[in-house]
Amino acid sequence: MSKYLLEVGVEELPYKFIPMAIAQLENGFKTFLDDNKVKFDKIKVMATPRRLAVIVDGLSSSQPDVEKVVKGPIAKAAFDENNKPTKAAEGFANKNGVGINDLYVEDNYVYAKIFIKGKNTKDLLQENVPSIFSKLQGPHFMRWGNNDVKFSRPIRWVLSLLDGEEVKVRIIDKDSSNTTNGHRFSKQNIVINNPDEYADKLRDAKVIVDQEERKERILELTKKEADKLNAITKISDDLLEEVTFLCEWPVAVVCNFDEAFLTIPQEVAVTVMETHQRYFALYTKEGKLINKFVTITNYVGDEFENIKAGNLRVIKARLDDAVFFFKEDTKKPLESYVENLKGMTFQKGMGSVYDKTQRIIKLSEKISSELGVNKTSIKRTAELCKADLATNLVFEFTELQGFIGADYARVSGESSEIAEGIKEHYFPLNADSETAKSIEGQIVGIADKIDTICAVFVSGKKPTGSSDPLGVRRAALGIIKTILEHNLKLDISKLIDETLELLPMKADVKKDVEEFFVQRLIIFMNNDYSKNILEACSTNNPCKDFCDYSERVKAVSSGVDEKLVENANRVLRILKEDAGEIKPELFVLDAEKDLYKAIEGVKFDGDYKKYLKELTDINPVVTKFFDDVLVMDKDEKIKNNRLALLKSLKNKYIILTDFSRL
Repeated sequence: MSKYLLEVGVEELPYKFIPMAIAQLENGFKTFLDDNKVKFDKIKVMATPRRLAVIVDGLSSSQPDVEKVVKGPIAKAAFDENNKPTKAAEGFANKNGVGINDLYVEDNYVYAKIFIKGKNTKDLLQENVPSIFSKLQGPHFMRWGNNDVKFSRPIRWVLSLLDGEEVKVRIIDKDSSNTTNGHRFSKQNIVINNPDEYADKLRDAKVIVDQEERKERILELTKKEADKLNAITKISDDLLEEVTFLCEWPVAVVCNFDEAFLTIPQEVAVTVMETHQRYFALYTKEGKLINKFVTITNYVGDEFENIKAGNLRVIKARLDDAVFFFKEDTKKPLESYVENLKGMTFQKGMGSVYDKTQRIIKLSEKISSELGVNKTSIKRTAELCKADLATNLVFEFTELQGFIGADYARVSGESSEIAEGIKEHYFPLNADSETAKSIEGQIVGIADKIDTICAVFVSGKKPTGSSDPLGVRRAALGIIKTILEHNLKLDISKLIDETLELLPMKADVKKDVEEFFVQRLIIFMNNDYSKNILEACSTNNPCKDFCDYSERVKAVSSGVDEKLVENANRVLRILKEDAGEIKPELFVLDAEKDLYKAIEGVKFDGDYKKYLKELTDINPVVTKFFDDVLVMDKDEKIKNNRLALLKSLKNKYIILTDFSRL
């Protein structure tokens, strides 16, 4: 088995493109090898800002030889009445590289058995590697020199080796060789004799080419520095990935800033460090921010004073701005910024952010009433929830909306419940983050999100595969998660009506919005439950009660008796039309009376697992009914009475799910 190495050296790549390139290269090589039936063990793609590398291990030396039968022309067209081959036969034979004598007739058609020798893997690589690379896609691709082909950044070198042998390829405007380059400030023109020594030789040249190894090193170095200060880090996966793809040789450097900057909201300082500068903030063991941070530098050497000074200069400027905005903003209470929302457009035709806030207030009151929650803090949270959008600090740090509002609310003397609700009404911030813990955050958050969703649908901008105006998918998921995690008995269908009524523009979109919620609900729960069960249970409008829907799904997923499904579907097949009321005096057979009694005994008390057991327990009675009773009796009254009996049974079944979809 062989090993192939491709490395494409480039000018510094944008970090966001690198994960995309890794996935595309892995898929491209897998598709190429599978399509050409070349066996391999694994494909590993590695990347730094200055190189993309692919190692394919366990490669077979060639394609397998193939023997196959090819169908040709009809026999009478291939041979004349004297059984002499015609031009059609000769052409077919020549096309497939066989002699006339190798042709044979079967089922009135001419066939040829041909042998195709598998291509050498080296030749296949030479033919296909350039096209795999040229198919990479990403944002902001560019041309350079006289090239027509675009790529993210200009290519500087190409390394291509199959075991110890060069595989000559040309990618855009660079021919391959057996040399690579190390870190900019380390060894260059490094000869690679075989793929096995590639990673080690680059490591000697201050390049950790494997991103997973680089990531682990970053975490290890950062923890080591934090431990020296008796501090901890809270590094998000997104930030770690970004830093990983910004360096080839990570070195951790501890820097500090003036403690005076700790007086501004902690989230502001952390955002400056992490989002704007890609630093790792440091905290006490109790989680309080300290005036030190770790920066990962792509550096070869042991002189860090200039690095520290440069980073301090940058962060000081950013934090100085934050301190200035904070002091200016807090000269007046948060409430005073609400009026300024009148000058901020929510979206075309839907009024200002102030108008949206007024709708949030009304919707929050309706939700509170339905949930039986009577707290003045909820209305106050709704009144102030968007106020921080008009502040200087949020204008500068838009990603901190809500967090800034919470701090300004505290400074303004609002209660901790209101401050927390202002922050949490934006929760969850993404698919994996936490939902609001406070009832203020839950209710105001649902009101805010459903207003946004309905406004987008009324405006005719509902999400598509490539477009999601105002993040309505995330908003719907946020509502679903909040309701399910906190068991809120809320009728979203009714809330959609109330929201649509408040909007300045009108459109008949209720069914679309409901269907949108149902689809998001199914997608959200599909990780834990079968899709056909989720869809079967969705026939009873889940928007009436997400929690009720969830309980029905859990019950059905626990297991449904096959006989129950069979009986339920038999009932559904018979009832093609509506039936009247049951008249017990018209029962003729004991099986009718027994079924009527069994149906009357099935009661739903809120426990779906218990209810499913009751439906299962009456299976023998239902089966006996079908065995003993002819539903379509000649007597019209008896027939209609039996249909009414089955309608009553159907109504019991559909409380749980649509059995026809299981």
